[in-house]
Amino acid sequence: MKKVLILAYDFPPYVSVGGLRPYSWYKYFHEFGVHPVVVTRQWCNKYGNYLDYVAASESNKTIIEESEHGTIIKTPYKPNLANRIMLRYGKERFVFLRKILSAYSEYFQWFVLIGSKSGLYFGAKEYLINNSVDYILATGSPFILFKYASMLSNRFNIKWIADYRDPWSHTSTRSKNTLIKKFNMYLEKKCMKNVYKIVTVSEFVKCKIQSLIKNKSIIVIPNGYDQDIISATSNVQQNPDVFSIGLAGTIYPWHSMKSILRVINQVVINGYEMKLNLYGINIEKNINTWIKSDFPALNEFVQIYSRMPNKDLLEKLASNNALLLLNYYSFMGTKIYDYLGIKRKILFCFSNDSESLVLKNKFFPAEKIHGISESLQEELINETNSGIIVEDIYKLKDVIINLIIEHKKSKTITCDSINYVQFSRIKQAEEYCNLFS
Repeated sequence: MKKVLILAYDFPPYVSVGGLRPYSWYKYFHEFGVHPVVVTRQWCNKYGNYLDYVAASESNKTIIEESEHGTIIKTPYKPNLANRIMLRYGKERFVFLRKILSAYSEYFQWFVLIGSKSGLYFGAKEYLINNSVDYILATGSPFILFKYASMLSNRFNIKWIADYRDPWSHTSTRSKNTLIKKFNMYLEKKCMKNVYKIVTVSEFVKCKIQSLIKNKSIIVIPNGYDQDIISATSNVQQNPDVFSIGLAGTIYPWHSMKSILRVINQVVINGYEMKLNLYGINIEKNINTWIKSDFPALNEFVQIYSRMPNKDLLEKLASNNALLLLNYYSFMGTKIYDYLGIKRKILFCFSNDSESLVLKNKFFPAEKIHGISESLQEELINETNSGIIVEDIYKLKDVIINLIIEHKKSKTITCDSINYVQFSRIKQAEEYCNLFS
Protein backbone atom coordinates (compact mmCIF):
# COMPACT_ATOMS: atom_id res chain seq x y z
CA MET A 1 0.00 0.00 0.00
CA LYS A 2 1.33 3.41 -0.95
CA LYS A 3 1.60 6.06 1.73
CA VAL A 4 0.91 9.78 1.23
CA LEU A 5 1.69 12.50 3.75
CA ILE A 6 -0.94 15.26 3.54
CA LEU A 7 -0.41 18.80 4.81
CA ALA A 8 -3.87 20.22 5.55
CA TYR A 9 -4.33 23.20 7.84
CA ASP A 10 -8.15 23.22 7.70
CA PHE A 11 -9.43 19.84 8.85
CA PRO A 12 -12.30 18.55 11.00
CA PRO A 13 -13.38 19.09 13.71
CA TYR A 14 -12.83 22.68 12.55
CA VAL A 15 -15.95 23.77 10.66
CA SER A 16 -14.60 24.89 7.30
CA VAL A 17 -15.42 24.26 3.64
CA GLY A 18 -11.67 24.12 3.03
CA GLY A 19 -11.34 21.16 5.37
CA LEU A 20 -13.82 18.96 3.51
CA ARG A 21 -11.54 18.25 0.54
CA PRO A 22 -8.59 16.85 2.55
CA TYR A 23 -11.00 15.08 4.89
CA SER A 24 -12.38 13.16 1.91
CA TRP A 25 -8.83 12.04 1.08
CA TYR A 26 -8.36 10.78 4.61
CA LYS A 27 -11.73 9.07 4.52
CA TYR A 28 -11.51 7.36 1.12
CA PHE A 29 -7.88 6.98 0.00
CA HIS A 30 -7.51 3.65 1.80
CA GLU A 31 -10.24 2.16 -0.41
CA PHE A 32 -7.89 2.59 -3.36
CA GLY A 33 -4.71 1.24 -1.82
CA VAL A 34 -3.33 4.49 -0.37
CA HIS A 35 -2.64 5.10 3.32
CA PRO A 36 -3.13 8.82 4.16
CA VAL A 37 -1.06 10.47 6.87
CA VAL A 38 -2.68 13.84 7.57
CA VAL A 39 -0.64 16.51 9.33
CA THR A 40 -2.89 19.25 10.65
CA ARG A 41 -3.21 21.42 13.74
CA GLN A 42 -5.25 20.76 16.82
CA TRP A 43 -8.69 22.30 16.55
CA CYS A 44 -11.04 22.93 19.45
CA ASN A 45 -14.54 24.14 18.63
CA LYS A 46 -14.67 26.11 21.84
CA TYR A 47 -16.41 29.26 20.61
CA GLY A 48 -18.49 28.12 17.65
CA ASN A 49 -17.42 31.16 15.61
CA TYR A 50 -14.39 32.85 14.01
CA LEU A 51 -12.47 32.68 17.30
CA ASP A 52 -12.03 28.93 16.86
CA TYR A 53 -9.55 29.71 14.06
CA VAL A 54 -7.21 31.50 16.47
CA ALA A 55 -7.88 29.75 19.79
CA ALA A 56 -4.90 27.94 21.34
CA SER A 57 -4.91 24.16 21.38
CA GLU A 58 -5.68 22.41 24.63
CA SER A 59 -2.47 20.35 24.44
CA ASN A 60 1.08 21.49 23.79
CA LYS A 61 2.09 18.04 22.57
CA THR A 62 1.56 16.41 19.21
CA ILE A 63 -1.37 13.99 19.15
CA ILE A 64 -1.34 11.00 16.78
CA GLU A 65 -4.54 9.13 15.96
CA GLU A 66 -4.72 5.86 14.02
CA SER A 67 -7.85 4.44 12.45
CA GLU A 68 -8.93 2.14 9.64
CA HIS A 69 -8.86 5.19 7.36
CA GLY A 70 -5.29 6.28 8.07
CA THR A 71 -3.21 8.42 10.41
CA ILE A 72 -3.86 11.93 11.71
CA ILE A 73 -1.03 13.92 13.26
CA LYS A 74 -2.43 16.88 15.21
CA THR A 75 0.24 19.44 16.02
CA PRO A 76 -0.09 21.92 18.89
CA TYR A 77 -1.19 25.42 18.02
CA LYS A 78 -0.24 28.68 19.74
CA PRO A 79 -1.83 31.88 18.40
CA ASN A 80 0.46 34.73 17.43
CA LEU A 81 0.47 37.99 19.38
CA ALA A 82 -2.14 39.63 17.14
CA ASN A 83 -4.57 36.77 17.67
CA ARG A 84 -3.89 36.63 21.40
CA ILE A 85 -4.84 40.30 21.59
CA MET A 86 -8.07 39.59 19.68
CA LEU A 87 -8.93 36.66 21.93
CA ARG A 88 -8.50 38.84 24.99
CA TYR A 89 -10.01 42.12 23.84
CA GLY A 90 -12.29 41.20 20.91
CA LYS A 91 -11.97 41.91 17.19
CA GLU A 92 -13.17 45.54 17.49
CA ARG A 93 -10.19 46.72 19.59
CA PHE A 94 -6.55 47.33 18.64
CA VAL A 95 -7.38 46.67 14.97
CA PHE A 96 -4.46 48.67 13.54
CA LEU A 97 -1.94 47.12 15.92
CA ARG A 98 -3.21 43.63 15.12
CA LYS A 99 -2.89 44.31 11.39
CA ILE A 100 0.75 45.35 11.81
CA LEU A 101 1.55 42.29 13.92
CA SER A 102 -0.25 39.96 11.50
CA ALA A 103 1.56 41.48 8.51
CA TYR A 104 4.89 40.95 10.28
CA SER A 105 4.08 37.29 10.91
CA GLU A 106 2.71 36.71 7.40
CA TYR A 107 5.82 38.20 5.80
CA PHE A 108 8.58 36.64 7.86
CA GLN A 109 7.07 33.13 7.88
CA TRP A 110 8.35 32.84 4.30
CA PHE A 111 11.97 33.32 5.38
CA VAL A 112 12.08 31.88 8.89
CA LEU A 113 10.22 28.91 10.34
CA ILE A 114 8.01 30.99 12.57
CA GLY A 115 4.31 31.61 12.84
CA SER A 116 1.28 29.67 13.95
CA LYS A 117 1.33 27.35 10.92
CA SER A 118 4.95 26.23 11.26
CA GLY A 119 3.88 23.46 13.62
CA LEU A 120 2.72 21.49 10.57
CA TYR A 121 6.22 21.61 9.10
CA PHE A 122 7.86 20.40 12.30
CA GLY A 123 5.23 17.70 12.79
CA ALA A 124 5.70 16.45 9.23
CA LYS A 125 9.50 16.54 9.49
CA GLU A 126 9.46 14.55 12.73
CA TYR A 127 7.27 11.92 11.11
CA LEU A 128 9.41 11.67 7.97
CA ILE A 129 12.61 11.21 9.97
CA ASN A 130 11.27 7.89 11.25
CA ASN A 131 8.82 6.88 8.50
CA SER A 132 8.90 6.65 4.73
CA VAL A 133 6.15 7.90 2.43
CA ASP A 134 5.71 7.76 -1.34
CA TYR A 135 4.33 11.28 -1.87
CA ILE A 136 3.71 14.55 -0.08
CA LEU A 137 0.42 16.32 -0.82
CA ALA A 138 -0.21 19.89 0.34
CA THR A 139 -3.53 21.69 -0.01
CA GLY A 140 -3.80 25.47 0.02
CA SER A 141 -4.71 27.90 1.22
CA PRO A 142 -2.86 28.70 3.44
CA PHE A 143 -0.19 28.59 0.74
CA ILE A 144 2.67 28.54 3.23
CA LEU A 145 1.98 24.79 3.23
CA PHE A 146 3.33 24.70 -0.33
CA LYS A 147 6.62 26.09 0.93
CA TYR A 148 6.73 23.48 3.68
CA ALA A 149 5.99 20.70 1.17
CA SER A 150 8.72 21.99 -1.14
CA MET A 151 11.23 22.06 1.72
CA LEU A 152 10.28 18.57 2.89
CA SER A 153 10.49 17.31 -0.69
CA ASN A 154 14.05 18.58 -1.02
CA ARG A 155 15.14 17.32 2.39
CA PHE A 156 13.71 13.80 2.11
CA ASN A 157 13.77 13.39 -1.68
CA ILE A 158 10.02 12.78 -1.94
CA LYS A 159 7.83 13.99 -4.79
CA TRP A 160 5.20 16.50 -3.78
CA ILE A 161 1.84 17.52 -5.23
CA ALA A 162 0.27 20.97 -4.85
CA ASP A 163 -3.52 21.07 -4.46
CA TYR A 164 -4.96 24.52 -5.18
CA ARG A 165 -8.46 25.03 -3.81
CA ASP A 166 -8.22 28.67 -4.96
CA PRO A 167 -5.77 30.83 -6.92
CA TRP A 168 -2.75 32.10 -4.97
CA SER A 169 -1.14 35.30 -6.28
CA HIS A 170 -4.12 35.99 -8.56
CA THR A 171 -6.69 36.46 -5.81
CA SER A 172 -8.24 39.91 -5.46
CA THR A 173 -6.92 40.53 -1.96
CA ARG A 174 -3.37 40.09 -3.20
CA SER A 175 -3.87 41.80 -6.57
CA LYS A 176 -4.97 45.20 -5.26
CA ASN A 177 -1.44 46.07 -4.18
CA THR A 178 1.08 45.68 -7.01
CA LEU A 179 4.01 45.15 -4.64
CA ILE A 180 2.18 42.47 -2.66
CA LYS A 181 1.06 40.79 -5.87
CA LYS A 182 4.61 40.66 -7.22
CA PHE A 183 5.86 39.33 -3.90
CA ASN A 184 3.30 36.53 -3.96
CA MET A 185 4.07 35.76 -7.60
CA TYR A 186 7.72 35.41 -6.64
CA LEU A 187 6.86 33.09 -3.76
CA GLU A 188 4.48 31.03 -5.87
CA LYS A 189 7.02 30.49 -8.67
CA LYS A 190 9.75 29.65 -6.16
CA CYS A 191 7.61 27.06 -4.35
CA MET A 192 6.53 25.43 -7.60
CA LYS A 193 10.07 24.88 -8.92
CA ASN A 194 10.31 21.35 -7.56
CA VAL A 195 6.60 20.42 -7.57
CA TYR A 196 5.81 17.07 -9.17
CA LYS A 197 2.20 17.74 -10.16
CA ILE A 198 -0.40 20.43 -9.61
CA VAL A 199 -4.07 19.67 -8.96
CA THR A 200 -6.88 22.18 -8.77
CA VAL A 201 -10.66 22.32 -8.61
CA SER A 202 -11.66 23.97 -11.91
CA GLU A 203 -10.52 25.03 -15.37
CA PHE A 204 -10.70 28.66 -14.27
CA VAL A 205 -8.18 28.19 -11.45
CA LYS A 206 -6.06 26.04 -13.77
CA CYS A 207 -5.83 28.92 -16.26
CA LYS A 208 -4.82 31.30 -13.49
CA ILE A 209 -2.05 28.96 -12.36
CA GLN A 210 -0.85 28.34 -15.93
CA SER A 211 -0.47 32.06 -16.53
CA LEU A 212 2.35 32.04 -13.97
CA ILE A 213 3.59 28.46 -13.64
CA LYS A 214 4.80 27.13 -16.97
CA ASN A 215 5.66 23.59 -18.06
CA LYS A 216 4.03 21.85 -15.09
CA SER A 217 1.37 19.18 -15.25
CA ILE A 218 -1.95 20.57 -13.96
CA ILE A 219 -4.90 18.24 -13.39
CA VAL A 220 -8.45 19.31 -12.58
CA ILE A 221 -10.22 17.26 -9.90
CA PRO A 222 -13.37 19.09 -8.80
CA ASN A 223 -14.95 19.15 -5.39
CA GLY A 224 -17.94 16.98 -4.59
CA TYR A 225 -20.28 15.76 -1.89
CA ASP A 226 -19.66 13.18 0.82
CA GLN A 227 -21.82 10.18 -0.08
CA ASP A 228 -21.84 8.79 3.47
CA ILE A 229 -23.17 12.02 4.96
CA ILE A 230 -25.60 12.50 2.10
CA SER A 231 -26.94 8.99 2.71
CA ALA A 232 -27.58 9.95 6.33
CA THR A 233 -29.81 12.80 5.12
CA SER A 234 -31.90 10.62 2.82
CA ASN A 235 -34.45 9.99 5.56
CA VAL A 236 -34.72 13.66 6.56
CA GLN A 237 -38.21 14.88 5.75
CA GLN A 238 -38.84 18.18 4.02
CA ASN A 239 -40.70 20.74 6.10
CA PRO A 240 -44.40 19.85 5.53
CA ASP A 241 -45.84 22.78 7.45
CA VAL A 242 -44.31 25.94 5.98
CA PHE A 243 -42.43 26.36 2.71
CA SER A 244 -38.79 26.97 3.65
CA ILE A 245 -35.65 27.95 1.75
CA GLY A 246 -32.18 27.18 3.11
CA LEU A 247 -28.86 28.90 2.42
CA ALA A 248 -25.49 27.85 3.84
CA GLY A 249 -22.07 29.44 4.02
CA THR A 250 -20.36 32.60 2.90
CA ILE A 251 -22.27 35.48 1.32
CA TYR A 252 -19.90 37.63 -0.72
CA PRO A 253 -20.07 41.39 -1.47
CA TRP A 254 -21.10 40.67 -5.08
CA HIS A 255 -24.17 38.76 -3.90
CA SER A 256 -27.32 40.91 -3.87
CA MET A 257 -28.60 39.42 -0.64
CA LYS A 258 -30.42 42.56 0.39
CA SER A 259 -32.42 42.45 -2.85
CA ILE A 260 -33.39 38.85 -2.10
CA LEU A 261 -34.61 39.88 1.35
CA ARG A 262 -36.58 42.67 -0.28
CA VAL A 263 -38.35 40.16 -2.54
CA ILE A 264 -39.11 37.80 0.35
CA ASN A 265 -40.42 40.78 2.31
CA GLN A 266 -42.85 41.53 -0.54
CA VAL A 267 -43.96 37.90 -0.56
CA VAL A 268 -44.80 37.77 3.14
CA ILE A 269 -46.45 41.22 3.09
CA ASN A 270 -48.72 39.89 0.35
CA GLY A 271 -49.94 37.25 2.79
CA TYR A 272 -47.80 34.26 1.86
CA GLU A 273 -46.10 32.34 4.64
CA MET A 274 -42.56 31.01 4.27
CA LYS A 275 -39.23 30.64 6.06
CA LEU A 276 -35.69 31.58 5.12
CA ASN A 277 -33.10 29.57 7.09
CA LEU A 278 -29.51 30.83 6.99
CA TYR A 279 -26.75 28.50 8.21
CA GLY A 280 -23.26 29.60 9.21
CA ILE A 281 -23.37 32.82 7.22
CA ASN A 282 -20.70 35.49 7.59
CA ILE A 283 -22.92 38.60 7.48
CA GLU A 284 -25.31 37.93 10.33
CA LYS A 285 -25.02 41.51 11.59
CA ASN A 286 -25.86 42.90 8.15
CA ILE A 287 -28.89 40.64 7.83
CA ASN A 288 -30.18 41.61 11.26
CA THR A 289 -29.61 45.31 10.54
CA TRP A 290 -31.46 45.13 7.21
CA ILE A 291 -34.39 43.30 8.78
CA LYS A 292 -34.59 45.76 11.67
CA SER A 293 -34.33 48.92 9.55
CA ASP A 294 -35.84 47.97 6.17
CA PHE A 295 -37.79 44.70 6.44
CA PRO A 296 -39.29 44.39 9.94
CA ALA A 297 -41.97 42.06 8.59
CA LEU A 298 -39.24 39.44 8.07
CA ASN A 299 -38.33 39.25 11.73
CA GLU A 300 -40.38 36.10 12.29
CA PHE A 301 -39.66 34.58 8.89
CA VAL A 302 -35.83 34.58 8.84
CA GLN A 303 -33.84 32.29 11.11
CA ILE A 304 -30.03 32.46 11.41
CA TYR A 305 -28.06 29.47 12.71
CA SER A 306 -24.43 29.44 13.83
CA ARG A 307 -21.77 27.32 12.16
CA MET A 308 -22.03 23.59 12.72
CA PRO A 309 -20.29 20.36 11.64
CA ASN A 310 -20.92 19.38 8.03
CA LYS A 311 -23.08 16.38 8.89
CA ASP A 312 -25.38 18.51 11.06
CA LEU A 313 -25.46 21.22 8.42
CA LEU A 314 -26.53 18.88 5.65
CA GLU A 315 -29.29 17.43 7.80
CA LYS A 316 -30.54 20.95 8.50
CA LEU A 317 -30.40 21.82 4.80
CA ALA A 318 -32.29 18.66 3.90
CA SER A 319 -35.18 19.72 6.14
CA ASN A 320 -35.82 22.65 3.79
CA ASN A 321 -38.00 22.47 0.69
CA ALA A 322 -35.61 24.40 -1.54
CA LEU A 323 -32.03 25.65 -1.37
CA LEU A 324 -30.75 29.08 -2.37
CA LEU A 325 -27.56 29.22 -4.44
CA LEU A 326 -25.94 32.59 -5.15
CA ASN A 327 -24.04 33.19 -8.38
CA TYR A 328 -20.28 32.50 -8.14
CA TYR A 329 -19.73 33.09 -11.88
CA SER A 330 -16.42 31.55 -13.02
CA PHE A 331 -16.04 29.63 -9.74
CA MET A 332 -18.07 26.52 -8.98
CA GLY A 333 -17.50 26.49 -5.22
CA THR A 334 -18.32 23.51 -3.01
CA LYS A 335 -21.84 24.37 -1.88
CA ILE A 336 -23.51 23.30 -5.12
CA TYR A 337 -22.25 19.72 -4.77
CA ASP A 338 -23.80 19.29 -1.33
CA TYR A 339 -27.02 20.77 -2.67
CA LEU A 340 -26.97 18.20 -5.50
CA GLY A 341 -26.41 15.33 -3.09
CA ILE A 342 -29.23 16.43 -0.79
CA LYS A 343 -31.64 16.46 -3.76
CA ARG A 344 -33.56 19.59 -2.88
CA LYS A 345 -34.62 21.98 -5.63
CA ILE A 346 -31.97 24.66 -6.15
CA LEU A 347 -32.98 28.29 -6.63
CA PHE A 348 -30.10 29.88 -8.53
CA CYS A 349 -29.93 33.67 -8.12
CA PHE A 350 -29.33 35.32 -10.52
CA SER A 351 -28.52 34.72 -14.18
CA ASN A 352 -29.08 38.27 -15.43
CA ASP A 353 -30.01 40.66 -12.66
CA SER A 354 -29.04 44.32 -13.17
CA GLU A 355 -28.21 45.05 -9.50
CA SER A 356 -26.20 41.83 -9.20
CA LEU A 357 -24.18 42.72 -12.28
CA VAL A 358 -23.31 46.10 -10.78
CA LEU A 359 -22.07 44.35 -7.63
CA LYS A 360 -20.16 41.83 -9.74
CA ASN A 361 -18.34 44.55 -11.63
CA LYS A 362 -17.43 46.22 -8.36
CA PHE A 363 -16.54 43.29 -6.13
CA PHE A 364 -16.01 40.03 -8.03
CA PRO A 365 -12.36 39.02 -7.51
CA ALA A 366 -11.49 37.66 -10.95
CA GLU A 367 -11.40 38.95 -14.49
CA LYS A 368 -13.05 37.02 -17.27
CA ILE A 369 -10.82 34.52 -19.06
CA HIS A 370 -11.43 33.90 -22.74
CA GLY A 371 -12.85 30.43 -23.27
CA ILE A 372 -13.76 29.92 -19.60
CA SER A 373 -17.45 30.04 -18.75
CA GLU A 374 -18.82 32.48 -16.20
CA SER A 375 -21.96 30.37 -15.82
CA LEU A 376 -20.53 27.19 -14.32
CA GLN A 377 -23.19 26.71 -11.65
CA GLU A 378 -26.00 27.49 -14.06
CA GLU A 379 -24.68 24.95 -16.56
CA LEU A 380 -24.37 22.26 -13.89
CA ILE A 381 -27.91 22.87 -12.66
CA ASN A 382 -29.20 22.51 -16.23
CA GLU A 383 -27.08 19.40 -16.79
CA THR A 384 -28.45 17.76 -13.65
CA ASN A 385 -32.01 19.12 -13.88
CA SER A 386 -31.63 20.11 -10.24
CA GLY A 387 -33.20 23.53 -9.97
CA ILE A 388 -34.58 26.77 -11.30
CA ILE A 389 -32.43 29.42 -12.95
CA VAL A 390 -33.86 32.71 -11.67
CA GLU A 391 -33.09 35.55 -14.05
CA ASP A 392 -33.58 38.53 -11.74
CA ILE A 393 -35.34 39.82 -8.62
CA TYR A 394 -38.60 40.25 -10.53
CA LYS A 395 -38.67 36.59 -11.54
CA LEU A 396 -37.71 35.52 -8.03
CA LYS A 397 -40.98 36.73 -6.56
CA ASP A 398 -43.02 34.68 -9.05
CA VAL A 399 -40.84 31.60 -8.49
CA ILE A 400 -41.22 31.74 -4.71
CA ILE A 401 -45.00 32.26 -4.86
CA ASN A 402 -45.40 29.35 -7.29
CA LEU A 403 -43.34 27.10 -5.00
CA ILE A 404 -45.41 28.15 -1.98
CA ILE A 405 -48.57 27.20 -3.87
CA GLU A 406 -47.04 23.84 -4.86
CA HIS A 407 -46.02 23.23 -1.25
CA LYS A 408 -49.52 23.96 0.04
CA LYS A 409 -50.92 21.31 -2.27
CA SER A 410 -48.39 18.51 -1.75
CA LYS A 411 -46.49 19.50 1.45
CA THR A 412 -43.24 18.97 -0.47
CA ILE A 413 -41.25 20.31 -3.43
CA THR A 414 -40.13 17.77 -5.99
CA CYS A 415 -36.57 17.64 -7.30
CA ASP A 416 -36.02 15.29 -10.23
CA SER A 417 -32.25 15.70 -10.52
CA ILE A 418 -30.14 13.40 -12.71
CA ASN A 419 -26.46 12.68 -13.42
CA TYR A 420 -25.26 13.90 -10.03
CA VAL A 421 -23.67 10.71 -8.68
CA GLN A 422 -20.48 11.49 -10.63
CA PHE A 423 -19.77 14.28 -8.11
CA SER A 424 -19.40 12.02 -5.10
CA ARG A 425 -16.13 12.71 -3.26
CA ILE A 426 -15.29 9.03 -3.28
CA LYS A 427 -15.00 9.22 -7.06
CA GLN A 428 -12.75 12.27 -6.74
CA ALA A 429 -10.61 10.35 -4.22
CA GLU A 430 -10.26 7.48 -6.68
CA GLU A 431 -9.16 9.89 -9.40
CA TYR A 432 -6.61 11.39 -7.01
CA CYS A 433 -5.18 8.00 -6.14
CA ASN A 434 -4.55 7.35 -9.81
CA LEU A 435 -1.92 10.10 -9.62
CA PHE A 436 0.12 8.09 -7.12
CA SER A 437 1.62 5.75 -9.69
